[in-house]
Amino acid sequence: MTPEPTPSLAAATTDSDLYIGLMSGTSLDGVDAVLARLPANPEQASPELLAHIHLPFSAELRAALLLLQAPAPDEIQQEALAGNRLANLYATAAAQVLAQAQLSANMVRAVGSHGQTIRHRPELGYTRQIQNPALLAELCGIDVIADFRSRDIAAGGQGAPLVPAFHQALFASSKETRVVVNIGGISNISILGPEQVIGFDTGPGNVFLDTWIGQQHGLPYDADGSWADSGAVNPDLLQALLSEPFLALPPPKSTGRDLFHGPWLQQRLVPFASVPAADVQATLAALTATTIADAIHRHAPEASAVYACGGGVFNRCLMRLLEQALQRDGKALSLHTTTDMGIAPMQVEALAFAWLAQQFCERRPGNLPAVTGARGPRILGALYPR
Repeated sequence: MTPEPTPSLAAATTDSDLYIGLMSGTSLDGVDAVLARLPANPEQASPELLAHIHLPFSAELRAALLLLQAPAPDEIQQEALAGNRLANLYATAAAQVLAQAQLSANMVRAVGSHGQTIRHRPELGYTRQIQNPALLAELCGIDVIADFRSRDIAAGGQGAPLVPAFHQALFASSKETRVVVNIGGISNISILGPEQVIGFDTGPGNVFLDTWIGQQHGLPYDADGSWADSGAVNPDLLQALLSEPFLALPPPKSTGRDLFHGPWLQQRLVPFASVPAADVQATLAALTATTIADAIHRHAPEASAVYACGGGVFNRCLMRLLEQALQRDGKALSLHTTTDMGIAPMQVEALAFAWLAQQFCERRPGNLPAVTGARGPRILGALYPR
């Protein structure tokens, strides 16, 4: 007798379920994976993080992904091949968090996989996060939920940022306004008010800091912000960088390497060729800090505290500049990391995509129209059964 097929875990319902979240962001440094037990009712319990791992991109994969950020020859095939390589790396990350927790794949309800953004053009009605979720499902033996941004864009939204809904579920307070800032390649903020949540991309995060040190020293990033710390902020250069029109746009808004790329920076550095390289790095750190702080001062003047996550929290120069920029008009706005709310900075985004996978499985909306500008709440993602 032929055995009955095992029911899809995406159709199961229990008081809590295991999910894996996978995230690789604009910094192009690698993939973060988490394995978490998520309560069926987030208001009654908090997520239980069981395992986390970071797998760096190889130099070859990072170069391939960077090449896909702009039009290039044979890009359809190059995208497909890079998607396959990502699927294999994602599957390895998923296997490693399972091994870390000593659990098996058949215990996991779904994997939430963001994919790697190579184009984000909501004003043209599309976004592109490459991966091969069908291959990932085949390799993992777990239901995969992917393509989270497209449904929001189809509903007239920006498709990003998506994490504010998760930030609201996990970090919001009924008594005060909190701000969560994610400093990845691009920075975004979630303003968590007792009655309303808004969020948007504020501008560059680590993207130019990584680009400049890569050009000048061949390094992937400025460890601890030590090179930026050795320089001095150039006020004239900073003002030139801050003149970018995107920075003055009201939310909802989102951005990426489609705007903030190497040629953008090179063009603005032309009149400042005599500025020492270390001073440019310090000024780029100030650009990130200033744009984040300006957005908070403008849209969340009542905020009581700011909680940072993402790779930028490990740049001590950037965090110091951000703390300084948050002080305005005699008000001391405290800066923390999300560790103070129970989630380590490098775990937040991956956990958000585990949560978004749960939202899909439970047929609950994953977007916030007030954040993205969509016409209404939408269930985000597409299922690739195991």
